Amino acid sequence: MTLPKTFAGYSTPGLLNLGVVYVVWGSTYLAFRIGVGPGGGFEPFWMGALRFLAAASILLAFAALQKWRLRLSLAELRMLVLSGVVLWVGGNGLILIASQWTASGYAALLVGTTPIWAALIEAFLDRRRPSGLMVAGLLVGLSGTAILSIPALETASHTTFLAILLLLISPMLWSAGTVYSQRRQPRLEPVVVSGYQQLFAGAAFLMLSPLIGEQWHGPSAAAWGALFYLIVVGSLIAYTSFVLAIRLLPVSIVTTYAYVNPVVALLLGWLVLHEPITHWTIAGSALILLGVGLVFRSRARAVSNP
Repeated sequence: MTLPKTFAGYSTPGLLNLGVVYVVWGSTYLAFRIGVGPGGGFEPFWMGALRFLAAASILLAFAALQKWRLRLSLAELRMLVLSGVVLWVGGNGLILIASQWTASGYAALLVGTTPIWAALIEAFLDRRRPSGLMVAGLLVGLSGTAILSIPALETASHTTFLAILLLLISPMLWSAGTVYSQRRQPRLEPVVVSGYQQLFAGAAFLMLSPLIGEQWHGPSAAAWGALFYLIVVGSLIAYTSFVLAIRLLPVSIVTTYAYVNPVVALLLGWLVLHEPITHWTIAGSALILLGVGLVFRSRARAVSNP
């Protein structure tokens, strides 16, 4: 049986690759929680170091076999170090730390505000006043994060406050790193860019781990499985699928992963770790997704009416 080349007017291979991004990127929050949560055994930065150094080695080895350019200019080196550290250590590392104390679905929903922050950063850099729709999206999205956080804040523990703070900062850093990467793109193959970014991030995780007092505790079998999943499926397969989806589908379709990933994370956390889904969760997630939708709508209008 052969698949049709198109479905509903879109490339079938593109849609299949987008489906991989939907599921895999949504499931990484569950893997974080299994790895660094209760009984996992991994310290956050140790897990980050192992994941990104392994993934970078595979990506760069593949690039070498393809004879793609690996030599970097000083400007390219500076860009890849800065973007890799901001994206993966800042954006992803803070999620790893917070995942020690908070549910995977909750983490994914707060990080789901990333498109809102990215749009605001772009507007600031372009010296463009945010539209009313964008401001509305920001306010609605932040209202959603506030509603989501109400049950967590009721516990009043210092780790809960810290987790919420980290999960609010993480999407800001990821957005800043993403915008910077888009505006300073080196003339390198995407696999090479990703490989170097993850290499520098892994090295930074490795250097920072002892500085913040992390120790090796002997991770559980489930934690090792989560790490393997993040390396092979999260960093390699899903990344490749994302690149292919971008090439085969309109960007407006590919960016719908921002809506789907938090929902996938929420459902997986409920199914696998029995994380509760309450009326606060439903209301907060609905507002966050609505806020993201308003921001996407605002950006679409800006493109069609420059």
